Amino acid sequence: MTDSKSLPLSGLRILVVEDEYMVAELLTFMLEDLGCVVIGPFPDAASGVAGVRDNIIDGAVIDANLGDGMTSGPVAAALQAASLPFVVATGYGSLILSDEALDRAPRVTKPFITAELEATATATFRRPLPAIEI
Repeated sequence: MTDSKSLPLSGLRILVVEDEYMVAELLTFMLEDLGCVVIGPFPDAASGVAGVRDNIIDGAVIDANLGDGMTSGPVAAALQAASLPFVVATGYGSLILSDEALDRAPRVTKPFITAELEATATATFRRPLPAIEI
């Protein structure tokens, strides 16, 4: 069994915005297995924006398209305003997304592959190196 404190994402507070319940649960379990503390999941843009505003987080994984033809663009804007990194989860692969902030963000493709999620999240949410005393 791996010590969760040795995981590169250990203790990071990651907000999740995903409208499909089963996908949200899978993503939550995968992030927790990587050592993250998951905030949410939130099913729509309004609750996702409130989640950014009302919680201390280190970053987010947000679904590009939410129900009823809505995007998570408002959540991306709130994250950018707070200078927080985020990863976009999408089933559209490398296709251009409708919102520029979403389109430029690092992506993980649905269906999720743990290694891809881990690599993208680690690169996106990397912590600064601790200061070395000389």
